[in-house]
Amino acid sequence: MSTDSDKRTGLRLLLVIAALAVIGVLVWWLRPGEPLLQGQVEATQVNVGAKVPGRIDTVLVREGAAVKKGQVLATLATPEIQAKASQADAVVAAARALEDKAKNGAQPQDIDAARMQWQAAERGADLAQVTYARVQRLYNEGVLPQQKRDEAFAQAKATRAQADAANAVYRKAHDGARPEDLRAAQAQLAQAEGGRNEVQAYLDERQVRAPIAGEVSTRVLEPGEVAAAGAPIVVIADLSDLWVSFNLREDRLAGARIGREFEAQVPALKKSGVRMRIDYLAPLADFATWRSSRDLGGFDLRTFELRARPLQPVPGLRPGMSVLLPASTLASDD
Repeated sequence: MSTDSDKRTGLRLLLVIAALAVIGVLVWWLRPGEPLLQGQVEATQVNVGAKVPGRIDTVLVREGAAVKKGQVLATLATPEIQAKASQADAVVAAARALEDKAKNGAQPQDIDAARMQWQAAERGADLAQVTYARVQRLYNEGVLPQQKRDEAFAQAKATRAQADAANAVYRKAHDGARPEDLRAAQAQLAQAEGGRNEVQAYLDERQVRAPIAGEVSTRVLEPGEVAAAGAPIVVIADLSDLWVSFNLREDRLAGARIGREFEAQVPALKKSGVRMRIDYLAPLADFATWRSSRDLGGFDLRTFELRARPLQPVPGLRPGMSVLLPASTLASDD
């Protein structure tokens, strides 16, 4: 009897020990691991648009395409600006004609005509002077009355004035425009050319070019859509400027400071030990990120954005990838 009882007791003891062992293994296996901080890879995004409004004619790149700086990304149809360009060309042509006229003076035919009119007026003045001299002699001899003498004198004076006026017209035609008129014509031409250059600058904006090298992340507008001035047409991601963004409560920032380095892992690349340095730390502006902690001490916890950049380029690293960091890394100031 005692032997069977001892056996059953021993069996129960073994079962209890086995159960405790299983429970211990499960507890060890299911024990909570160290919490991980999860961040996301970000990149500089550049919204590329045009300075002038217009209808999208073509978009020459697809999402995911690699582009070079200065590469044409899209073209615009701007008939209004083309009409302005035609007007500007006409204004320049008119201003240039005025400058040429001021520079070259009157035509040779006009100069010859003015010279001949002056010479004819000179001969008329000479004849009137001779006639006056004759009338004066006859008046002195008492043959003619004073009225005739005064008429001859007035005629001589008038014809001399006409000859002088004709001479002035001839000299003006011969000498050309005044220096002031020439400078005014040149300034008007420069103003017209400046207006045309401005319109040409707008015409050049019909071709939307990449301001940086990178990868097209988004096509905002498609052919046929109207683009406002400055509105983004495509978005370019600068893959040479990558960083990791973590959103952390302030109770986990004990060891976070600008310039601190740490190691993180990138699950998508199966990489660990990626060395990074913190270069930005600031609270998020949204007050919805506050978290009440009155049960802990009567204050609210805010959420901060922490940015860190890899110290060395990481092949294959792309925006959107997750980056993991043990919470203990930033829990203390080492």
